Amino acid sequence: DSGEEILDYATLAREAEILGAGLQERGVRPGQTVAIMLPTGREYFTSFFGVLAAGAIPVPIYPPARATQLEDHLRRHGRILVNARAAALITVPEAQPLGRLLRLQAPELNFIATAAGLTGATAASPPALRAADIALLQYTSGSTGNPKGVILTHANLLANIRAMGAHVRASSADVFVSWMPLYHDMGLIGAWLGSLYYAIPLVVMSPLAFLARPERWLWAIHRHRATISGAPNFGYELCLRRIVDGDIQGLDLSSWRLAFNGAEPVSPETLRRFSARFGRYGFRPEAMAPVYGLAECAVGLSFPPLGRGPVFDRVQREALMRAGRALPAAADDADALEFAGCGRPLPGHPIRLVDNTGYEVGEREEGRLHFRGPSATGGYYRNLEETRKLLRDGWLDSGDLAYTAHGELFVTGRVKDIIIRAGRNIHPQELEEAVGNLHGIRKGCVAVFGVPDPAATAERLVVLAETRETEEAARERLRERIGALAMDLTGTAPDDIVLAPPHSVLKTSSGKVRRTASRELYERGEIGRTLPVWRQIARLAWAGMLPQLRRASWAAISLAYAVYAWCVFWLLAPLVWTAVAALPRPVWALAVIRAAARLLLRLTGTPWRVHGLEQLPSGPSIVVANHASYIDGIVLTAALPGGFSFVAKREFTARLIPRLFLRRLGAEFVERSETLRGVEDARSLARAALSGKTLIFFPEGTFTRAPGLRAFHLGAFAAAAEANLPVVPVALAGTRSILRGDQWFPRRGSVAVTVGAPIRPAGSDWAAAIRLRDAARMEILQHCGEPDAGGVALE
Repeated sequence: DSGEEILDYATLAREAEILGAGLQERGVRPGQTVAIMLPTGREYFTSFFGVLAAGAIPVPIYPPARATQLEDHLRRHGRILVNARAAALITVPEAQPLGRLLRLQAPELNFIATAAGLTGATAASPPALRAADIALLQYTSGSTGNPKGVILTHANLLANIRAMGAHVRASSADVFVSWMPLYHDMGLIGAWLGSLYYAIPLVVMSPLAFLARPERWLWAIHRHRATISGAPNFGYELCLRRIVDGDIQGLDLSSWRLAFNGAEPVSPETLRRFSARFGRYGFRPEAMAPVYGLAECAVGLSFPPLGRGPVFDRVQREALMRAGRALPAAADDADALEFAGCGRPLPGHPIRLVDNTGYEVGEREEGRLHFRGPSATGGYYRNLEETRKLLRDGWLDSGDLAYTAHGELFVTGRVKDIIIRAGRNIHPQELEEAVGNLHGIRKGCVAVFGVPDPAATAERLVVLAETRETEEAARERLRERIGALAMDLTGTAPDDIVLAPPHSVLKTSSGKVRRTASRELYERGEIGRTLPVWRQIARLAWAGMLPQLRRASWAAISLAYAVYAWCVFWLLAPLVWTAVAALPRPVWALAVIRAAARLLLRLTGTPWRVHGLEQLPSGPSIVVANHASYIDGIVLTAALPGGFSFVAKREFTARLIPRLFLRRLGAEFVERSETLRGVEDARSLARAALSGKTLIFFPEGTFTRAPGLRAFHLGAFAAAAEANLPVVPVALAGTRSILRGDQWFPRRGSVAVTVGAPIRPAGSDWAAAIRLRDAARMEILQHCGEPDAGGVALE
């Protein structure tokens, strides 16, 4: 009503690159996630592609719908941001205070910004992308406690868009009108990304504009001569309830060739009534297309033949509820269940239906719907538990129940929503729809769920329905009518009928009833209890501050420990250095250092254990150990008995204190930067070893912050081969976590030292040294507790 704004491809690309550069300048790195909490509008399009332009991964989340559910909304989003490890949040200026509340719950959220505030000085420099890279994290609406971010790659999205487009014969001659939210897969992938791919003009309107006046949707189809549009079932139902004939005089829907109906259970009655009502305005019944899809398959999985119209199937209620058999019902069976067919799977996306034992069921037998194909996700982001439940022997479990008849797919309900009562499987959506049709009950605002009954094997049946009735007599009549309906449809009376004020039934961003979340509210006794906004914000702020306080207390404890550890070290270090400098024999100096090392570990509360000391040879040998931390030398000195000498970098001789200290200990120095000098050093070390010295090497040469066993240099092994001495591999575990590279903040931890069996050289040449190196490295890799980060070096 307030005019239209046109966004062309070139402008979208230019604005996205500028926003992507802004993200990069704020420190967003490729592969990080960025949450987008924006309403439908130009900034949403720019932000989504701006995140991609920065090489990051967009995470769509929806803005708060109403103040009464603000706390529930922000708690759910806080869990999503934590699971996604979002580095940034893009939102509107008005929502930035809410963003700060979210930041209390998500400590990895580095900054909150508006789209207008993210303008880089230059265009973004996106990294090269691969088909298998993550393009999007689509969080499913499910329960409140365990966020499930569906991983969708570029290949997944393209496969689904191509398959759907080919089936519906999409082309640039089409026009798509959509009010579906851009943070929902139907609006984001089905409407927007699909339209982009096929160069279809997309007319976008806000979901709030549609909800306020549903006729706006139909008038947009009329004005733009749209050929494709769609909605969840409640959208069609809202048009039937709210639109009066006076608001659509002159409406022409004859251009509408494809009307999707999906994302929630499809009501046959709604399909029939919509076609009958709006047929007078040019809508063709054959345009109506009930579809089936899910985020785990990008968006679409099953579509009916183009232009066929809906197909309905009436089945015997008792047979389906008791035995899971969808037997055809007689024409006069007033108790029959009716389902709308969702067509057949898209090409290349096979499905199967299995029973509880995993065996495929036959025609007209209800089973769990499994699928696979190029659109199928590889799992949930950072959620191994739910990913394991999803994947089934190369198939993905949709979580839905369905049956097939003549090749047509009929979805009967969600597995987790089925209520088992008196040996019958009760599908809640049928009862919800029937209760919603009662005068005085808000349609689409009914939740039916089962609650475990500790005193019985069956579940308690609960009906939660919203009403504006406040008079007790009217409310009692509603309870009686709901009870009678439940008896007729399910054969059993509800254990509890809860009449709640408006907005008590929780819903997803796409309008689906959140039965699990509503059940949790019921179990906590919080149905209909709405807190003032200030109290919700106060509770959220306090809940967010508790983890911050815990983190602060741990940080304080860690800091105190670090200060204490350094105090102990600097009390011991001058005494030890003085003693080593004064003592005339290296063996005496080594005894002092060993005692000091053990005392340091004891005073800092560092448990250490040694395995395999019996493997040390009695004579001279070459000891090689992984290098993970500044304290490796201290740990080896404390752990290994007898006399030995460290092999150190020649750079240490340039500084007085380490030079004097190491020389008094009898250390040997080697050159790492010059190959010729390195060969001479190897020969010199061989001579030192033959004279009776046990030498300790760190063949990695250096260490880094990142865990992993790096490549080994050959010097130690060349010396061992030339001197024909055994190599003893020693694995250090735990030292890196106590004091990492480039860090001077020691942390509490324990250390393990594992001494391996001596490895004898098989020859004295270069090839023998290489074999020694590879065997020793493999032994250390098995016990150091770190990944392989470098293979081998061949110098």
